[in-house]
Amino acid sequence: MPNLTNFEHTAVTQIEKPILNILYQDEYLVAIDKPAGLFVHRSFMDKNEIYFALQLVRDQIGQYVYPVHRLDKPTSGVLLFALTKEVARQMSAMFSDKTIQKTYYALVRGHLLGDDLIDHPLKEKLDKLGDKNVSRDKPAQAAQTYYQSIATASLAVALGKYDSVRYSLIKLLPKTGRRHQIRRHLAHLRHPIIGDINYGDNKQNPFFIQYFGFKRLMLIAKQLDFVHPVTGEQVNISVEFDQQWQNIFKQLDWLVEG
Repeated sequence: MPNLTNFEHTAVTQIEKPILNILYQDEYLVAIDKPAGLFVHRSFMDKNEIYFALQLVRDQIGQYVYPVHRLDKPTSGVLLFALTKEVARQMSAMFSDKTIQKTYYALVRGHLLGDDLIDHPLKEKLDKLGDKNVSRDKPAQAAQTYYQSIATASLAVALGKYDSVRYSLIKLLPKTGRRHQIRRHLAHLRHPIIGDINYGDNKQNPFFIQYFGFKRLMLIAKQLDFVHPVTGEQVNISVEFDQQWQNIFKQLDWLVEG
């Protein structure tokens, strides 16, 4: 079985067909731990890709699956699929109605302390090709993300104009679902996510790769909590921090459960 924690940066020709970790499955739903670097499904950006979460899950469980939400390619964590069209419709409506609680964790630049609600409207993020016919003049949309500082650390290494490198581990609960919302909100606070090539720090990112020895977006979809649309039972699906996260925790002397 191939190592999935650094999927994005393994040569395609060397990747064996991955076996994904199934976190939850019943006759209506299946959830997997999506590795960083894996697309959810085919898109116009995937011309060099050979594997996609949707097809991998379908082949692994032997039945068709329906996507009900999305994770960006570089984001790892809990990814949920429905097993019938009706349940897919119900789950998609629950995501739209914000009745599903999503919990993320991010490693960010600097010391972001305390907790607060980021209430910062965002212009719709459009793809140059996929959204080429969509108006660029839409007003910014309401966007809210609650954050809580979990741990901070400093490395006694000079970088740029600073005499140390600072990191924070942040827990995030998005209240809305705008594209790249968490990444853009943290960048708005001037605490961008480590490894973010779109909104991140062009000094911190190369330092991180050199110091910790790998390259990825340090954002994980840690947990989904919702009421099952068919059984009515409370469902809580979570994923453990993978070995790369654990290595960071060890090097920064953080005691983080899960």
